[in-house]
Amino acid sequence: MSEYKICQRGLWDSTIPGIEFDENGVSNYAKMFDKYVEQYPRGQKGKDDWDKYLSEIKLAGKNKKYDCIIGVSGGTDSSYLMHLAIKQGLRPLAVTLDNGWSSDVSVQNIKNVTNALKIDLETYVIDYEEIKDIQKSYIKAGLPWIDFPTDQAIKSVLYRIANRENIKYILIGHDFRSEGSQPNEWTYGDSKQIKYIQKKFGTKKLKTFPNISIFENAYLGYVKGIKMIYPFFYLDYKKSEAQKLLIEKYNWKYYGGHHHENAFTKFAIAYWMPQKFGMDKRIITFSAQILSGDLTREKALKLIKESPYDLKQMENDKLFTIKKLDMTPEEFSIYWNSENKSFHDYPSYSNLIEKLYWVTKPLIKLFVHHLPAHFIQLEVRKKKINS
Repeated sequence: MSEYKICQRGLWDSTIPGIEFDENGVSNYAKMFDKYVEQYPRGQKGKDDWDKYLSEIKLAGKNKKYDCIIGVSGGTDSSYLMHLAIKQGLRPLAVTLDNGWSSDVSVQNIKNVTNALKIDLETYVIDYEEIKDIQKSYIKAGLPWIDFPTDQAIKSVLYRIANRENIKYILIGHDFRSEGSQPNEWTYGDSKQIKYIQKKFGTKKLKTFPNISIFENAYLGYVKGIKMIYPFFYLDYKKSEAQKLLIEKYNWKYYGGHHHENAFTKFAIAYWMPQKFGMDKRIITFSAQILSGDLTREKALKLIKESPYDLKQMENDKLFTIKKLDMTPEEFSIYWNSENKSFHDYPSYSNLIEKLYWVTKPLIKLFVHHLPAHFIQLEVRKKKINS
């Protein structure tokens, strides 16, 4: 067994896939974060970049009802993004996904903010029997990121509604400086893998579940020109300040933790991944916050020793999840104790995506101003994620 090591700049440690340390004990993940910061600078340069996007969005949306789409969850980032969009003169259409697991608090947050800002809201509802079946399929498959179907559905809905409305810009309230970037092995998934897993482990055909393929994604992105933009990559954004404003202006309420606005996502992050797989996403989040200056390393080292959330509440949430999935505790126990799998164990586009990147790297850098996070990870780790 290899010697345990921890990054001297953050909390990235030997449990992180593909981690390497230099002679000073600094990990390649810290250097990856530096690369993100270099690619997405804040300050005046970041403001200039965002102002350029702002002008492009307004020009592309001229004479249209909406000039952009904002994906909303009721969480801090997407709620504040709506406030920012209106403040800066945009005309967004808010889009949310109803997968049957949203908390009452998050639903009310969305209503409060959209009503106050007079933003139209479109809710895409997935038949709960379908989402329940595919979530059970991922549990049966023994994969760590059992909430990938929700991620995929959200992306699919945003692109398809943008295409339907002829909107060229999708705004996403994600901030790598406060959340970090997860190892590909922890959270990777794609449309091909969803289809395979559902066919192998599921019992229902997916009729309302949106599952955009990489080819449709490429067509909508490169041919139709629909761009996904992350404003907080460029702007001086502080989550704590955003929450304070939201509470004061919109009667917004905090939902208890990172991504806890959705009960299944909370279960996946705070129970399934750390307890079954030993994958603690807080390592990534705290590390990003340390390097961003929002959290001291000393405090982070203390916080990481604490349970992700209250142990009694964790057990209650587990029982709630099992019941809502129409599983028995005995059935869940079988899957809980089964062999842990990774996305490498099931068919996917991962090999194709990686090979296409290394072959077309010069073209990607020519036509795409900023490399996607998945590709930055390939660059920095300097080895195939399938090795």
